[in-house]
Amino acid sequence: MNSVSTNITRVWRRLSRPDIVAIVLTLGGTTAWLLGFNGGIYSFAKYLGLLSAGYLASRAIAWGRNRLLWSLRNRLIVAGLLLAVVPVLLLVVLATLAGQILYSQLGGYLLYDDIHARLVRMADSAASLAAAERTLPSTIPDPAVEEALDAQIHVAYSKELPGLKIEFHADPRRLERIAGSGAKEFTGVVQSAGQMHLIAMRAVESPRGRNVVELSVRVTPDFLETVAPDLGPIQVTALQRAEGDVTNTVPLGGARYRFIERISTRRRTLQPANYWLDPVIVGFSKLDATYLEGGEKAGEKQPVFAAFTARPSVLNGRIFSSLGEFSGSRVFEFELVAVLLLLIQILAVVTGLVLTRAITGTVDQLYGATQHVKEGDLSHRVKIERRDQLGILGESFNLMTGSISSLIEEQKQRQRLENELSIAREVQNQLFPQRMPSVPGVEIEAICRAARMVSGDYYDFIQLSATRIAIAIADISGKGISAALLMASLQAALRSQLLAPGSDTLSTAELVARLNVHLVRNTADDRFATFFIGVYDSETRVLRYTNAGHLPAFCLCGDHAVYLDRGGMVLGVFEDYEFEQGVETVPPNAILIGYSDGLVEPENVYGEEFGITRLRDAALRLNGAPPRVIATGMMQAVEDWAGTPEQADDMTVIVARMR
Repeated sequence: MNSVSTNITRVWRRLSRPDIVAIVLTLGGTTAWLLGFNGGIYSFAKYLGLLSAGYLASRAIAWGRNRLLWSLRNRLIVAGLLLAVVPVLLLVVLATLAGQILYSQLGGYLLYDDIHARLVRMADSAASLAAAERTLPSTIPDPAVEEALDAQIHVAYSKELPGLKIEFHADPRRLERIAGSGAKEFTGVVQSAGQMHLIAMRAVESPRGRNVVELSVRVTPDFLETVAPDLGPIQVTALQRAEGDVTNTVPLGGARYRFIERISTRRRTLQPANYWLDPVIVGFSKLDATYLEGGEKAGEKQPVFAAFTARPSVLNGRIFSSLGEFSGSRVFEFELVAVLLLLIQILAVVTGLVLTRAITGTVDQLYGATQHVKEGDLSHRVKIERRDQLGILGESFNLMTGSISSLIEEQKQRQRLENELSIAREVQNQLFPQRMPSVPGVEIEAICRAARMVSGDYYDFIQLSATRIAIAIADISGKGISAALLMASLQAALRSQLLAPGSDTLSTAELVARLNVHLVRNTADDRFATFFIGVYDSETRVLRYTNAGHLPAFCLCGDHAVYLDRGGMVLGVFEDYEFEQGVETVPPNAILIGYSDGLVEPENVYGEEFGITRLRDAALRLNGAPPRVIATGMMQAVEDWAGTPEQADDMTVIVARMR
């Protein structure tokens, strides 16, 4: 009892003067309403009481919301419901509406297509009868011909067109009224004398004279029983434009129409539901009918609506008809996935609630811990907007932000540097060949592993013609960004020289000399690069190469290796240096291998380098393998020798098999 009175007292103290006035007015209006006082001041009191009650309700909602959302746990729960549950419900509603639209449109299409198909068959039959009439001689009696043709058509369409009537001598004026003056044929729906017919007419000139053949089927309940068997009950409603002030009309397309005829199936029933989620689909299809009035007035187009009901399970059979007996399995798969997604959603909500409880528990512990951190140079302050639990936590957090501000700034700078290095690595990767050239008889693979974010090693494959390819590998002095920039400069210079007009007659020595001049003039004195380039012609099997201070590439010919070491010194030192070109005739199935010093300098635990000899032996052991396997095997042999995957230098290897 004491706790209740204490709570009432606490609430009363929090009330403002407008709140107290609203309570008094609400009580006065409620009293007048309960006692049944009416008129004058009592009605005004009821009105003020109603407004005051609305004000108090809004205040109560705001108070309850603030009290509910004061806890971080409740805020996260509400946010989770809004972010997870509400969108799912909206998607379910949207999917349901989409399914209703899809199935109703499918049913309307089936109904329209079935009626249209029957009109097409009637038109084909009318054309056949007209053709038969045109070819028969005039000596054959009319009754015999008409009886034979009539029997043939009725046998063919007895089920699809019940009640089909064939008239071999129709009135030509009727054709003109329906289809227009000068028309020779017509196929469609006609309303006349309170009845609706499917009609196909064809005019024909024959030895018997001018004649009009007409096939007609009256739209009756028995006829509708045969239309679109996948649908449930069908009702066809014919409309006619209403002239003047007529009651019981419907607006349609800016005009008003009245109902003139309704035809419904009698024996057809809606299929039973195959499962619990098999609702009733309601839809319609619109047809255009020609309406004939009395006299000689031409027919006018009037709308006809064919409404239907159906089940999605039956329509699914039409959608998946191409799968035959497997159609049900596809629907089952969809339903199974839907159930699984629903279970996943439920699991996600439950998991979110559990995580919310864990997060709020951590926040409570952090809040208690921050109360002990109250010393240090704290210059930064968090902006506090509300006096809730998060606001109090923010005030406590302000006491420690000063001491960690410098660490945050350093972390941002480090992250910025890492991002820049990552971008530089992506740019450098674009400088390497993105796809291997297609030269008959040449298979090429390459692997480059950078010791840091960016590499100072460089390799390239440039197709010069249908049978000629240039293979280059280089090692830039230094590591990191500076080496990568020099590598990009070398790549641009090499491609500009090789792809320039007239480069076909350029020797590898002259090419390397030009690259040397480029580096000398555009780099510092302490920057240089080792470089190897070979130009191979698969037609003549001749390899021209120049080695500028690079580790000698070797060509595996059977069980021995030919080292390619002719050329000169490194690039970027002396401008007027003359390089030498080497020429080798490559035997069939030879393998050219180029590499950087990162593959020969790794040391084992005893301080022994891997060396060129061991690298050559590793390649010889894989001589018969594809280039990719050879390159990977050489890298693996170096790592096994060093005993650690950590690299001290960039590692690059290229393997080219020349069959």
